[in-house]
Amino acid sequence: MDFLVDYNIESLADTLAAAGEKRVHAGRILRQYYESNGQIDWTAISVSRAAQRFVENLGGRRSQIGFRHEAADGTIKLLLDFVGGGMTETVLMPAYRNEFAAGCVSSQIGCAMGCDFCASTQNGLERDLLSGEIVEQFLHLKTEAAAQNRRLKTLVFMGMGEPLLNFENVTAAIERIADPDIGGLGWRQVTVSTVGIVPGIDRLADLDWNIHLALSLHAPDDATRSRLVPSNRRYPVAEVMDAAKRFLEKTGRTPNIEYCLIQNVNDSIEQALLLAELMRGFRAHVNVIPYNAIGAARSGKVYERPSRECLNQFVDTLRNNGVVCHVREARGDDVNAACGQLRRRLMVVS
Repeated sequence: MDFLVDYNIESLADTLAAAGEKRVHAGRILRQYYESNGQIDWTAISVSRAAQRFVENLGGRRSQIGFRHEAADGTIKLLLDFVGGGMTETVLMPAYRNEFAAGCVSSQIGCAMGCDFCASTQNGLERDLLSGEIVEQFLHLKTEAAAQNRRLKTLVFMGMGEPLLNFENVTAAIERIADPDIGGLGWRQVTVSTVGIVPGIDRLADLDWNIHLALSLHAPDDATRSRLVPSNRRYPVAEVMDAAKRFLEKTGRTPNIEYCLIQNVNDSIEQALLLAELMRGFRAHVNVIPYNAIGAARSGKVYERPSRECLNQFVDTLRNNGVVCHVREARGDDVNAACGQLRRRLMVVS
């Protein structure tokens, strides 16, 4: 079954034209659909009754909210059930400005990357999400933000899955979400995160869409990174850093280097100095993310978050060596909504 969320303006116009309707209706319908967060107020637009009936005969939603968790800090995690099978999670984080919120969406059900500190990969990959299933996460988050009198301002592809291994569906979704004539979020408000799929980074750069890239590095040396991020054996540190630099050169957009700081694994001063050397001459931001607990990892190890003193020493070392660095504090970790904690399960809250 086709759903309205699966269409862009061109494909809906083609479908309407094949049914004998005017192509111009497509843009009006989709703009109203996205402005109303997945609903259509037919009184607000001028389309034929036949075009209205055609759209109403399409499937309503690809997903429904299976469960909703709200954290003490206002972060909201949604567990979504898809009519095509499977579940995933998406997160809304209130911004520090009262009128805005940030969204985090998933690109796959599960994940095949095997990163040892991340819960999303513990049960492997079930399937890629369709572009419409990704777009519906955006619409659910817009609805949640509106209920808080906020506007969804930014969207990051940092939820479950590796976005660049679902490239076609992810980019099709971004096109609808960001396009000012459809979703209206804006290209610069979108960030795509990757563990370093080098061909995907280059393909993303070639689109030249003015979106952001976040590279999940997590270690400055191949030995440590290969233990944490198995894909490093295919795309080692030097190669993924070169790809990030090509992205900057091609697009002019400053990449973010994501670094999950784990006690006694990648948090030493020596590793901070190695990271600073990697960053030398590279216009990029380093986001240091204190590890969020997930229990036993795939390897059986139980990782821990570094002390605040260790975190401060690591960050100070980077800054003292000329690296632009920020600390990303945990959001929603009391409902397992923080970075690395998404895993498609209900959480029993006492």
